[in-house]
Amino acid sequence: MRRYGKDADEDDIRQRPSRRGSRPRTRIRPTHEDAAEGLVLTVDRGRFTCLVEEGTKREREIAAMKARELGRKGVVVGDRVALVGDLTGEDGSLARIVRVEERDSVLRRTADDDDPYERIVVANADQLAIVTALADPEPRPRLIDRCLVAAYDAGMEPLLVLTKSDLAAPESLLETYAPLGLQHVVTSRDTLATDGAEVVRELLRGLSTVFIGHSGVGKTTLVNALVPDHQRQTGHVNAVTGRGRHTTTSALALRLPAAKGQKSGWVIDTPGFRSFGLSHIEPSRVIHAFPDLEPGTADCPRACSHDEPDCALDAWVAEGHADPARLYSLRRLLSTREAREGD
Repeated sequence: MRRYGKDADEDDIRQRPSRRGSRPRTRIRPTHEDAAEGLVLTVDRGRFTCLVEEGTKREREIAAMKARELGRKGVVVGDRVALVGDLTGEDGSLARIVRVEERDSVLRRTADDDDPYERIVVANADQLAIVTALADPEPRPRLIDRCLVAAYDAGMEPLLVLTKSDLAAPESLLETYAPLGLQHVVTSRDTLATDGAEVVRELLRGLSTVFIGHSGVGKTTLVNALVPDHQRQTGHVNAVTGRGRHTTTSALALRLPAAKGQKSGWVIDTPGFRSFGLSHIEPSRVIHAFPDLEPGTADCPRACSHDEPDCALDAWVAEGHADPARLYSLRRLLSTREAREGD
């Protein structure tokens, strides 16, 4: 049965109004050319604390949320973002992050070596401070190696920070990493209470440094000494398991204090971790961190793993072009992608 007559036209058809209104949809999105620039300081349950007008008298922290147009694009600590909305920073105010600027560096990790999902730890950091206790808990060299691989892959300079030197001597661990030429610093609770904190600060001036390490190594204690105006909760090491307790639950960027005429810098404290997966890193990229060995790979067979009988690096080193200890270090780092018990 026809609802309308034989000669019905569009005027005869009754249209049901849309519940969402009658405004037509468009693919054109606002460019937000007047958006304010901001730096993401911390992330907490979908809310972002951002710093705007950095370095001016109007510098302030504001709360923000991610705009719908960003879709699934993640926003992490260290990101430079564009903000619109309420930028006053007053209680109850909320801005929107409408754009994430291009990142200079990205530090990533996976939960395990067979985990396909990579997690971005922090963006735009210049330096990776690998914090390791000399005792209580015992050092885990293979975990340090994994952090080094992640730093080299991200294009960040690594800094080895050894804590709790009052409990054990650092010489044997430093000897292990001597061929890599790593910059390092040794601290203890007593030295941090005097001039030790300033020694560490000098290695961080003018840089954005992310502190990373497994639970209980004294990472948050170190950050509290470096930025005394902002104290974070610290924990203790379990006497039975030898592992620390998570006290830092989210990454947080803190500005280093600086006297007149000194450069400042940023310290990014991160939650402790118990595994550092590298499934997202191709082994072929690790060689770029060894410029003295890289020319020797020209004669390597196709898809060489640099740890096989036909690798040309053995002959390159035997001819005196590089230190054998450097080749050993490269192969040790490459082997870190093979998960082992205790990593």
